[in-house]
Amino acid sequence: MIFLSPDGKRAQPVLQVARPGAIPYWADIVAFLLLAVIALLVVQGVRQMGQPLAALDQVPLVLDPWQLPAYALRTVLRMFAALAVSLLFTFTIATLAAKSRKAELIIVPALDILQSVPVLGFLTFTVTFFMGLFPGRQLGVECAAIFAIFTSQAWNMAFSFYQSLRTLPHDLEEVTWQFGFSPWRRFLRLELPFAMPGLVWNMMMSMSGGWFFVVASEAISVGDTTVTLPGIGSWLALAIAHKNMLAIAWAVGGMAVVIMLYDQLFFRPIVAWADKFRFEQTASQQRPSSWLYDLVRRTRIMRLLLAPLGWLDGAMALLERRPARGPRRAVAAREPSALLNRLWGGLVLLGCLAASIQIARFIMTELSLADVLATFGLGMATMLRVVVLIALASLIWVPIGVWIGLRPAWAERLQPLAQFLAAFPANVLFPFAVVIIAGLHLNPDIWLSPLMVLGTQWYILFNVIAGASALPTDLREASHIFGIRRWQWWRQVALPGVFPYYVTGALTASGGSWNASIVTEVVSWGDRHLQATGLGAYIANATQAGDYPRVALGIAVMSLFVIAFNRILWRPLYGFAERRLRLD
Repeated sequence: MIFLSPDGKRAQPVLQVARPGAIPYWADIVAFLLLAVIALLVVQGVRQMGQPLAALDQVPLVLDPWQLPAYALRTVLRMFAALAVSLLFTFTIATLAAKSRKAELIIVPALDILQSVPVLGFLTFTVTFFMGLFPGRQLGVECAAIFAIFTSQAWNMAFSFYQSLRTLPHDLEEVTWQFGFSPWRRFLRLELPFAMPGLVWNMMMSMSGGWFFVVASEAISVGDTTVTLPGIGSWLALAIAHKNMLAIAWAVGGMAVVIMLYDQLFFRPIVAWADKFRFEQTASQQRPSSWLYDLVRRTRIMRLLLAPLGWLDGAMALLERRPARGPRRAVAAREPSALLNRLWGGLVLLGCLAASIQIARFIMTELSLADVLATFGLGMATMLRVVVLIALASLIWVPIGVWIGLRPAWAERLQPLAQFLAAFPANVLFPFAVVIIAGLHLNPDIWLSPLMVLGTQWYILFNVIAGASALPTDLREASHIFGIRRWQWWRQVALPGVFPYYVTGALTASGGSWNASIVTEVVSWGDRHLQATGLGAYIANATQAGDYPRVALGIAVMSLFVIAFNRILWRPLYGFAERRLRLD
């Protein structure tokens, strides 16, 4: 893989296609049929999303297996729409945080807060807003659902991209500077390719994380507002409410089919394509493969569709031609002074204090100091669960992730299975959890805890796989030549190589566990309910009752816990990875 064009003039093609004489016609036919079917499905789904809101009452959700494909289409469209918004958010916000110290002071703590805010916390304040934007139309509720799914997808992608940009090799940055690359061209030719392997695996995790909260985003119930959108999540919620195990099995089976389809048609081709961006000097003997990626490379139709991108890139290269520069020595002179940095930090602190005062005034209109202290106690209980579960998940999934990441053939086989397990909604296990815990008279405070990490442990696995797969082949071969084995190999090769990725995965897993506590600390099966003592149960009950001061208090306390935990543990580890474990 070549990140940079030395002359800065000619653009590398997006796809390498075969010579015109070697392109078979059947490849164009298959590609055309696939594009046509996908386009028809998208148009049909978007048309249904634009119908009047009253149509939801006229055609209520039914547990009919023949309707499940249509419901699955609506769910997939919402999730890919949220994924597109998450990518746009990642490319703008994460890049800004990585390149600007002033922006980083605001963006990184904001991401810490946002990843900890439960999905229902967003829905509480956004459903009315989006319904007001599109009154009387389903599109308003669809936007609210897409936004809720976005909040379960965006944060780990942003952290992954931010981590990649902060660990760029210095020599590659110097090359782009000396050849006069503009910021936009540097982003396209160096930063985006370097971050792509890790970003692709985090995109897969984001899709799976979206499944985990799809029930909350499609079966919306906030106070007196109750809306049920057609989808697999709302089907699952209705099946659980009716104790219909057959319908639950249909939902899980439909979810598995959908995951298999978008893995074959979307993620596996992207993984095969992104492998060319690995930072290494020696080509790997084992590379990920994809039948669709191979098909696309052999078609005329895709070459025609992608031709405008090549023309645009070439035009930008001509417009952005700059003279070559010397070594980057004068940059430090243009850095902001320490006084300006302190002033900016003070302004940020004042803004946070002003926002905190407003939130405190809103909360204290109906609550007392005793309520606040009790809420902090609930936060301590949830934090204890998060710490123990993340430690256990790390011990299990780091070795497994390294093993998978170093074996592309096994990664291909296990990729769809890992996506399915990561997407498996905790709601499906609620019936078994309720029956077992109630039947054996177990303590819900302990035995509901594993449900919290059920969906978030995969952040660790997917990021470790990305880190292991990005290890340069020449580094792995050198360790083999010098006879580095067993614990020495883990200590000097594997763990340092995957550590920056692990920190990203563990950070998002801990934030996601706080988020998941709202779903898993209160579980129901028909008329039977179990509740664990914790902050998630507090927020869930307040949201159900429409008690906005308690919702705001719960979210504020959760945000304080997450920020403190990240600042004490994860941020220092990020700094260590940036200073000591960069591939220079």
